[in-house]
Amino acid sequence: MKAMKKREIADNAGVSVKTLMNWCRPFRQELAALGMKPNAKKLPPHIVQFICEKFCIDV
Repeated sequence: MKAMKKREIADNAGVSVKTLMNWCRPFRQELAALGMKPNAKKLPPHIVQFICEKFCIDV
């Protein structure tokens, strides 16, 4: 897994960044524990992996 921008992940999922972040809302505490900040544009590999596994996004 590599670092990716929120836009890239959203494009792979076929949704907007806003929709992707709405999907992530229930996992906000877990993502914060992993080190994700709400205003981050580029996400580190471990957070990208978490999001892709939760929502079955193929990157």
